[in-house]
Amino acid sequence: MIASATALADGDIVVVTSKVVSKAEGRVRTGDRDDAITEETVRVVARRGPTVIVRNRLGLTMAAAGVDASNVEAGSIVLLPLDPDASRALRARLRDLTGLTVGVVVTDTAGRARRDGQTDIAIGAAGLRVAEDFAGRTDSYGNDLVVTLPAVADEIAGAAELAQGKLGGRPVAVVRGRGDLVLPIDRDGPGAASLIRPEGADLFGYGAREAVIRALAGADEDRAPFGEPAEVHDLVEAISRVHTTGRIAVAAVDGSASPYTLEIAGTPGRTATAAVCFAHGWRLVEWQPGVSGVVAQVSPRTP
Repeated sequence: MIASATALADGDIVVVTSKVVSKAEGRVRTGDRDDAITEETVRVVARRGPTVIVRNRLGLTMAAAGVDASNVEAGSIVLLPLDPDASRALRARLRDLTGLTVGVVVTDTAGRARRDGQTDIAIGAAGLRVAEDFAGRTDSYGNDLVVTLPAVADEIAGAAELAQGKLGGRPVAVVRGRGDLVLPIDRDGPGAASLIRPEGADLFGYGAREAVIRALAGADEDRAPFGEPAEVHDLVEAISRVHTTGRIAVAAVDGSASPYTLEIAGTPGRTATAAVCFAHGWRLVEWQPGVSGVVAQVSPRTP
């Protein structure tokens, strides 16, 4: 259908909504949406009333795990494709039908932290460089670029959605003019999954409320999103901020290796200290009240 309905050319990028891919895979079902969200959820990131943001089985952080009830018959729901990066099969089929080398992007709609509204992002890709690495280059003023990494697959997804429209019934769009991003037919590329930050590498692994609850609860299975253990001096600074007494809250850090001994002045709370340690990838090993404060021992989390 795509090959016959569009006038493709070498280097084009075919952009397909995840909804039509899911329908082709039979990922439409009837039943309770909450049950489907639970099924697709790996962990909860944040929640506010009925709204729940989760990390789903694809590693994507999305509202309702990407389970959707729009553009489908009433009473039905649509789950995301099983493997959006398997769009390489679509790319290969288009090659068979047209003899052309194209890239493929599978899109879905997602919100953005600290921004109202939603935009389409790439959740699958084949035959495409999904990001352009500018690190090591210089800009027009001679400044060195260090971490500049445009997520071009997401930019393509957003541009295509402008043409498709939410209510236009157009699940496919073709982006032309960026053939430099399209890979040779024998290379499918890293896929859109390569744009997902691994657990612990995201500075916003939990929402504000959820982070407080998880740190206070202190369950081992909740540690990963907080990342690798912070430097001991970062931990000391955080404890100082929590236990400000008008003088140096953490009086000393003894020793050059774990466990570290902290002399905390004043009347610090053990629960709060343990939560700060947890959020920074550390464990509160020992807690001994003294005359002028507390002597605590802390140790970084080990795998």
